[in-house]
Amino acid sequence: MGQGAVRGGGYLVRVAHTGISWGVALALFLHRTDLRKQEEHGELLQPLIFVLLVLCSVLLYFVVSLMDPGFVESDEEEKVGMNEEQRVMMPQFPSNVWLRRCGYCMLKQPMRAKHCQLCRHCVRRYDHHCPWIENCVGERNHPLFIVYLAVQLVVLLWAFHVAWSGLYFEQSWEWLQHNIFLLLSFVVIAIFTIVVMLLLVSHLYLVSCNTTTWEFMSHHRISYLRHCESDNPFDQGVILNLWRFFCACRLVTWEKIYFQEDRDPV
Repeated sequence: MGQGAVRGGGYLVRVAHTGISWGVALALFLHRTDLRKQEEHGELLQPLIFVLLVLCSVLLYFVVSLMDPGFVESDEEEKVGMNEEQRVMMPQFPSNVWLRRCGYCMLKQPMRAKHCQLCRHCVRRYDHHCPWIENCVGERNHPLFIVYLAVQLVVLLWAFHVAWSGLYFEQSWEWLQHNIFLLLSFVVIAIFTIVVMLLLVSHLYLVSCNTTTWEFMSHHRISYLRHCESDNPFDQGVILNLWRFFCACRLVTWEKIYFQEDRDPV
């Protein structure tokens, strides 16, 4: 697949996400739902909060979709335009560790990185390529990806409740004509709620274990996991795993943890 086709697909996916998000929100206000009734009675607090949450979820979607997921760069590219503070924050590899070169882009590949053939880049702490955001989920954007899923789930659960409040079923063609938009929105909301909930729960579990989707699914094919005595050499306990994931502002030198040279936060 050409790079132009990938970019074109990304635009279509983002437009589709934006259209579905605001289309469903509009349907909830056009029908006799709780939000519509509150708006008509001048009770604008909850409708306003709902709209702001939808806007927040859409903005988070675009940030996660467009940001650098942790593309691996050559040593020369990393040093260009980098100040002293940024150089200090870059991970330093142990002197006795040799980094293997990627067979596709020929860059030195840090541990837990993987080449994504759709993005045509190696990605640090590669988790997966998400077709819905048309971007990889990696070390840089994975925490924000989970925040996006959490916000999206709150919006979907609220929208599910609101859509249900506007549905009263009658066996008539006239009822179906007036409520088809709300009924379709309800089905879309229900499907996305299940998908997002499963994604959020699975990712939180993997993060608490300090593993990735790729490592979990391909454990038997990954050399640094297959030849390791422990099942997960990166697991440092739930609390430290979560702290590293959500609170650490630096890229992590996973080689140090793997070889047990440094157990402190990098």
